[in-house]
Amino acid sequence: MDERRNKARHRVLKAGTIEFGGGAIDCTVRNFSDTGAALDVTSPVGIPEHFTLLIQADGKHLACTVVWRKEKRIGVRFG
Repeated sequence: MDERRNKARHRVLKAGTIEFGGGAIDCTVRNFSDTGAALDVTSPVGIPEHFTLLIQADGKHLACTVVWRKEKRIGVRFG
């Protein structure tokens, strides 16, 4: 697989919450960079294209756009 990212991602294992329109879905942040992340979810169904990612351990709220979706993982770009 060719690397298409501008920045290298670092493997992490942090709890996160996908927040949108009054709803919230728990997720696990699997890798992370300044520009995006990969998130493990129970199911990507119902997750909108744009949402806010809350990473509790870091106290971060990040605006996200979904770039790709796989069975139980989604890739997001920040901004």
